[in-house]
Amino acid sequence: MKKIVLKVSCQDQVGIVTAVSQCVSNIGGNIVESGQFVDPDTEQLFMRVCFSVPSDQHYAEFKETFAPVATRHDMQWDAFDMSVKPRVLVMVSQLGHCLNDLLYRYSIDQLPMELVGIVSNHEVFRRRAEHEGIPFHYMPVTPENKLSQESKLLDLIDRENIDLVILARYMQILSDDLSRRLSGRVINIHHSFLPSFKGAKPYHQAHKRGVKLIGATAHYVTADLDEGPIIEQDVRRVDHTADANAMVGLGRDTESQVLAKAVKLHLEQRILLNHDRTIIFA
Repeated sequence: MKKIVLKVSCQDQVGIVTAVSQCVSNIGGNIVESGQFVDPDTEQLFMRVCFSVPSDQHYAEFKETFAPVATRHDMQWDAFDMSVKPRVLVMVSQLGHCLNDLLYRYSIDQLPMELVGIVSNHEVFRRRAEHEGIPFHYMPVTPENKLSQESKLLDLIDRENIDLVILARYMQILSDDLSRRLSGRVINIHHSFLPSFKGAKPYHQAHKRGVKLIGATAHYVTADLDEGPIIEQDVRRVDHTADANAMVGLGRDTESQVLAKAVKLHLEQRILLNHDRTIIFA
């Protein structure tokens, strides 16, 4: 059986759930998971349905059958064949905790993706990538070559048919143009102290101020720096006994876990965008 995920958004109206269910039933499909949410502020309906069909032919038949239904109800929609793993590119600089965590989860099939390359502005992780048999692309960035390197990056993304880019502590700011062109296809991770403690050694800065919560945020990248739709967040409590190094370690663990969860939600097609927010059917 082939598993399909349908994602729908439209103005809430009578008959949407029935129409979707009928289309699935008509091609011999079986719904195995379903979730819907109506935004009370906009009366916009968001829906995710996972169903199984016997073959590729039934999947194609569903898309053909559903298209006029979607048009009639003015839906934005897409259907995903979950047997086709998204092609993923990871970008990293010199901190490897998130990269290492992703590589491990990938090695044990915890992340349903095809990791086709690692990009870095440093050579630090070349040997790690080669050991894993993953192509490594060294793209050093300076103020003078930033735009040309972004052009090479886009060429790589297009050439490899990349579906998702993961910024696993990639410490370069993507240009506004690149962020717009990759909208909805780039996930970033950072500590949740922002907008406080910007710049170098944020955990050391936080330690000096005696913070009691350490957190991490994973979000989609937009042209507004670190303000894209939030996918996942988590926090850990600390007290006066935690020195700066302990906070760094705890922070990096949190970042790794939050990023991995956000990536998994994206890969499983559990996220729908609602303007600057996300609707997540976990």
